[in-house]
Amino acid sequence: MEYVPLGSTGLKVSRVCLGCMSYGEPTRGNQPWSLDRDDAVPFFRQALDLGINFFDTANVYSAGSSEEITGSTLLSMVPREEVVIATKVHGRMGPGANGQGLSRKSILAEIDHSLRRLGTEYVDLYQIHRWDPTTPIEETLEALHDVVKAGKARYIGASSMYAWQFAQALYLADLHGWTRFVSMQNYYNLLYREEEREMFPLCADQGVGSIPWSPLARGRLTRPWDEQTARSESDEFGRSLYHDADRPIVDTVIDIAQQRGVTPAQVALAWVLTNPVVNSPIVGATKPHHLADAAAAVDLRLEDPEIERLERDYRPHAVAGIR
Repeated sequence: MEYVPLGSTGLKVSRVCLGCMSYGEPTRGNQPWSLDRDDAVPFFRQALDLGINFFDTANVYSAGSSEEITGSTLLSMVPREEVVIATKVHGRMGPGANGQGLSRKSILAEIDHSLRRLGTEYVDLYQIHRWDPTTPIEETLEALHDVVKAGKARYIGASSMYAWQFAQALYLADLHGWTRFVSMQNYYNLLYREEEREMFPLCADQGVGSIPWSPLARGRLTRPWDEQTARSESDEFGRSLYHDADRPIVDTVIDIAQQRGVTPAQVALAWVLTNPVVNSPIVGATKPHHLADAAAAVDLRLEDPEIERLERDYRPHAVAGIR
């Protein structure tokens, strides 16, 4: 496994991050396909054995049980200092007008709830899950700064939003001397490359690292176009993201994988890793070969003609994933 700095920080993260959205009690929240504690444990052990030290979750995943499983499992296997734990805040976690969002009230309450569920005194990376148009960004940034100064988070990051919003947040943090975002968790894969237009150039200019979510397009890049899974059959949001025009790209991934004698997942993830702004794509795993493929992708070097083939059939997509 390779390790790289997260953005321009000194924090070293594995070249692959294990996304923990897949782990949570199926009866909690709206993810009936998630794996419960007993089924999740082997994936954390496999990740650690492969050298993965970076783990990403969120308060809303399975109504908090993803954080519970992530924290209790990891910290029973390794010392706290050996892993990088990231979580997020924004989504609805309680009833009433203040049960979601990025107000000072919400952030200061939710960081404590997340720490309790994770069973740790701090998170390494605390991220805003989305932009909150109902709260002044200055209020959000100052609250996050206070979370860092209180020792409850080491760094802060952001997730999918418009580039102008992220630029505004970075500018205001610098203007007021607040802690600035060090990472952008954005939506990026061979089937959705809109981030290359504005967000990635902004991140490169500002020294912000990228930890893309859905680098395998919710599995669409890992199997023949018409093949379905239990998750894809019930994933309404996922069905809205991809269209038949994307099929040629999937076919090319499969063809190159066959020529190389590797899996399509390795090819698709290796392509994401060619982007110099990308530090650590977030990969979900519900089968052992998912993590094995992710680790193998780190060592797979695509040739320029292969990259050209993978990119040639891309068609612009409507902006997605920011809400």
